[in-house]
Amino acid sequence: MNRAKIGIVDDEVGMRDALVALLTENHFNPVPMESSADFLVIRKSVDFDLVLIDLQLKGESGLELAMNIRRNSDLPIVMLTGRGDETDKIVGLEIGADDYLLKPFNPRELIARIRAVLRRYGKSTAMSLPSPVSDQETALGRLVVDRVNKIVSTQDGIVVPLTNAEYRLLDFFLDRPNEVIPRVDLLAEIGSDLTRYMDRTIDVLILRLRRKIEENPSKPVHLQTRRGQGYIFVTGNEGSGY
Repeated sequence: MNRAKIGIVDDEVGMRDALVALLTENHFNPVPMESSADFLVIRKSVDFDLVLIDLQLKGESGLELAMNIRRNSDLPIVMLTGRGDETDKIVGLEIGADDYLLKPFNPRELIARIRAVLRRYGKSTAMSLPSPVSDQETALGRLVVDRVNKIVSTQDGIVVPLTNAEYRLLDFFLDRPNEVIPRVDLLAEIGSDLTRYMDRTIDVLILRLRRKIEENPSKPVHLQTRRGQGYIFVTGNEGSGY
């Protein structure tokens, strides 16, 4: 299987090594480089599918490399930087960078964004995905749940922000698919004081979680109510329930 070739232009050896390990683990073919000069030489013999560029390269600007690339090709570009300067982000996107991520970044988010950019360019994500989701991920309709890093994101790489309680509730349901779970068990799982919060705490959490993971929260496909019994997390399409 051909793996997408991802160029890494970063002058920090520790960051390059970390990115190589991350990309390799996620079935990409990383090519680390220290400078723009390295990239311009290696590109003559390597057909990259996407390049990651650090904005603050030693003695030069990653923006200049991005501009050089964009003047001559439509190679997908994702900028990486430790600087939270909004102006740099705007400039980077205006000169043709496809995405922009601040260091330190969440590894899962970077991988999701790379895949999303590749899809936008019509490049097959099958090159970098051995299956619809990896062993550490769970498909959830339009979403993917990374249960190792505790991240929920869309197939296009947009992270869905969950509170700690919301994620713990989702994780609890994922371990018990198609099983009706009483409210008291859910309350015990999130550590609530049963005499203080009672059922309403769970109802509020369920409502908030539905808004984030269901296409139509008022007609949930996955997180359904069983009146008088509790809640059930339906893995298939068995009709909606309130």
